[in-house]
Amino acid sequence: MIDETLNTEPENNAEEPQTTETPATETSEPQTPEQLLAEEKDKYLRLYSEFDNYRRRTTKERFELLQTAGRDVILSMLEIVDDFERALKILENADSSVKSGLEGFELIYKKLISQLEGRGVKPMDCKGKPFDVEFHEAITRFPAPTEADKGMVIDEVEKGYLLNGHVLRFAKVVVGE
Repeated sequence: MIDETLNTEPENNAEEPQTTETPATETSEPQTPEQLLAEEKDKYLRLYSEFDNYRRRTTKERFELLQTAGRDVILSMLEIVDDFERALKILENADSSVKSGLEGFELIYKKLISQLEGRGVKPMDCKGKPFDVEFHEAITRFPAPTEADKGMVIDEVEKGYLLNGHVLRFAKVVVGE
């Protein structure tokens, strides 16, 4: 009686069809030279297109890497540019004895900006434009003086920059509400 309860296999195996499939590659007929040639051509074309895609992808990656290679250095230089801009604002209101020093500062500032622009760095123009999260970082919201200023950038706290069309540093702005 115990043996009958342990046996859970079906008693009649004849009901289940047993199939033995042969793989499609093993045919009874040998392949003709034309079929072999077509198969090898297909393999060659696939391998060639794979390599071509690889070459394009690595070329694109290399180009993007070269464009953004100095990103960290340029970001640190932007802090210096910010300091220059603050110093120039302060020196504009100084007396005439400081004005000669101001001209030197302006020359150095312009040279630094032209070097950065030569490397693909462009400042963003934000004031009076609609707020865009792709380019701006909202520091605060301020009541808009007019209805037209709602959702617009009212003030720029820190200038934003683009490097070859990509955001290098987001502009920190005040948005009207």
